[in-house]
Amino acid sequence: MPLIALTGGIASGKSTIARRLAERGAIIVDADQIVRDVQSPGSPVLTRIAEAFGPEVITSDGALDRAALGARAFGDPELLKQLNAIVHPAVREESQRRFEQAFADDPQAVVVYDVPLLVEARVDDPWDLIVVAHAPASVRRDRLVELRGMDEKAAQERIDAQVSDEKRLAIADVVIDTAGDIAETHAQTDALWERIRGQ
Repeated sequence: MPLIALTGGIASGKSTIARRLAERGAIIVDADQIVRDVQSPGSPVLTRIAEAFGPEVITSDGALDRAALGARAFGDPELLKQLNAIVHPAVREESQRRFEQAFADDPQAVVVYDVPLLVEARVDDPWDLIVVAHAPASVRRDRLVELRGMDEKAAQERIDAQVSDEKRLAIADVVIDTAGDIAETHAQTDALWERIRGQ
């Protein structure tokens, strides 16, 4: 019952790898989805975010205005640290609950935690394997501009707000090079799946 951490910088192709592993039979626990879930309207986490960052980060219907919060937090390391101190403990607790549920449902499951902030928040957890999706920062910046419609400055700020590629690569048991085309990424992911299932 392997527990795999899958990480990578923004626009690194991590979601492509996660989808491919899911097609092969892995259970994906998505950290970004958990973040959205723990920040849902009326949640204790959202209340604390509003207290820390002000009512302007809450929409008229009581939901988190992710763009407004991102605009404030991602350009300021201290504010980002404050935000992470609110969100990370709740995400850790909920992800652990989902891991345990997945293994309770199927003791032979391969559970993959799709987590952007592994280095920042979860590197010392007992992972069986740490997989890093990697593409150079210039490639990721171009993807953010072309695929997500960001301007170059905003794209670079998002990349700069994350840990360096060097720190991410230093913790990797497996690196999947996502700078090429999707077929190359799929081939590397399939090889990873065979390695996991062969253990």
